[in-house]
Amino acid sequence: MCYNPDKLQREFLYQVFVNMKSKARLRFRKLRILAVALATSALLLSISPLSRADDPKAPTAEQIGETVILFAGGGMGRVTLNQIRRNGVERGRLTRTGQDGRVEEVRYELRFVRGDKPEKDKVRFDSKTPQAEYSLVYGGGRVFGLVNGSIFTPRADATAGFIAQQAHSIDALLRYKENESKLTSAGKDKQQGVDLYVIDLTDKANRKTRYFISARTFRVLWLDYEEIPPGSTTAVKYTRRFYDYRMAQSTWVPYRTVLLEDGKQTSETRILTITYGVKMEDSLFQNPDASTTAGNP
Repeated sequence: MCYNPDKLQREFLYQVFVNMKSKARLRFRKLRILAVALATSALLLSISPLSRADDPKAPTAEQIGETVILFAGGGMGRVTLNQIRRNGVERGRLTRTGQDGRVEEVRYELRFVRGDKPEKDKVRFDSKTPQAEYSLVYGGGRVFGLVNGSIFTPRADATAGFIAQQAHSIDALLRYKENESKLTSAGKDKQQGVDLYVIDLTDKANRKTRYFISARTFRVLWLDYEEIPPGSTTAVKYTRRFYDYRMAQSTWVPYRTVLLEDGKQTSETRILTITYGVKMEDSLFQNPDASTTAGNP
């Protein structure tokens, strides 16, 4: 039998449409519009499907990843994501549970500017508690902290967690091509009656993330990864679960995220507001000591 990747891609997207139609007949009008977007996007996708000798109709990891991107962008995929999500401001509430069981609530503001490559990204996380206010900043390829305008070196675990939040995320999947990451299929699964596609992402730093994706909506429901925390010799399994997807400026965003460590919940994030397309000064992401250091002999 002749293997035709273009035909396989069209059949795959058609099956997605038919499946969603059967699950949500009341949204028929919206699905008709979405079907047009899918047909258009199918012509624009330039992926190289992997050959599956055992099941030539099984979607490849890249086909699944591209469909996730398509739906995340409201049916227009990268076109919408690249235009709208280049920068933004997110405000919300973060609840942390310590090892001693004590709960801490933090009000936060996350500001970001996407670069062409992840190393050119700029991210600033401002947090406020009744006891303290501080910022963690990623810029110029390094992480540093700020308190009252003065720089400090964050704890190793705080830096590791800050980096992991970017590296093991939905955005890492949505930007896998730009980041030169590799996708591989881990097959299908079914949990609590939900059919899932499972794919693995490996980035240029060899960090691995496994994504569990709804076969009906193509939303990421949760992801898993393992890391050895600073000062430890034992790997911890981290799980991020995503809930309450809402439309934000023509893109889908989960407004609630739960982080588990070896099956125990350690934090919960709730987005209150998110705005894309906000202009920000470069000084927000710059090390205030950089200019002084550069001027010293």
